[in-house]
Amino acid sequence: MTLSRSDVHQLLGDHGLHPSRALGQNFVVDPNTVRRIARLAGVTDGSAVVEIGAGLGSLTLALAETGARVVAVEIDRGIVPVLRQVVAGHGVTVVEGDALELDWEDLLGPADPARPWALVANLPYNVATPLVIRVLEEAPQVLGLLVMVQREVGERWAASPGESAYGAVSVKIAYWGHARVVGRVPPTVFVPRPKVDSALVRIERRPRPAVDPAVVPYDRLCEVVGAGFSQRRKMLRRSLAGVLDPNAFAAADVSPEARAEDLSVEQWGNLASWGLRAGGGKDRPSA
Repeated sequence: MTLSRSDVHQLLGDHGLHPSRALGQNFVVDPNTVRRIARLAGVTDGSAVVEIGAGLGSLTLALAETGARVVAVEIDRGIVPVLRQVVAGHGVTVVEGDALELDWEDLLGPADPARPWALVANLPYNVATPLVIRVLEEAPQVLGLLVMVQREVGERWAASPGESAYGAVSVKIAYWGHARVVGRVPPTVFVPRPKVDSALVRIERRPRPAVDPAVVPYDRLCEVVGAGFSQRRKMLRRSLAGVLDPNAFAAADVSPEARAEDLSVEQWGNLASWGLRAGGGKDRPSA
């Protein structure tokens, strides 16, 4: 079973609860939507799934319904007892905690390609991007993500070079994985009803980062990408002045007249592999 709109209203009323605006709580109240999310996530019998922001357990129940082993994380201490009550008997482990501060190895165990985890979440819009980036950076146990977020945020994550939505976060996500929008969700399936549409984004982790970290350290790549997009309307020779040696453009086969939104993650990596102007024009690091 999953939770209907009337079930959610009754749970909130019975326990004197109200959706928290500070936590960005919008509970899904449509059984078809949560089952669709479980299906698009590729969750099946025996899958290991961590759900972030489980709320009252509507999506949690849909995941457990597939036969998956589910760890449900919820930050709201007032809702956690209700969540435990809703999922009792369904084999779900409920963890009270802030997903932005979790110790992923403590929660999921060491990374094991033979036993991958999937992350599925209906994320509050205000924490979606930092949380997904943190999972990609720090939780190699998670090989696939299916996340519901504000439509504009999801489109930004999955954007390709040359698209208006393409930005620094698009490059970071492309460094770690392949992202695509796999569905849309209307405001009508939530309580309370948000003012924007939502998107379902699937991210599949690459076997290796798109840019070899032995050649370009990840922090260095993020520094150069961040500088480029901080003035995205300017040509790169201007936005990256003081960050790159001017000779880096020719060496990396990147036009200095290009703009940040024109470069793929691989091109950013090639450009970032050349020396810091501020560091004395160091040579390109060896592979």
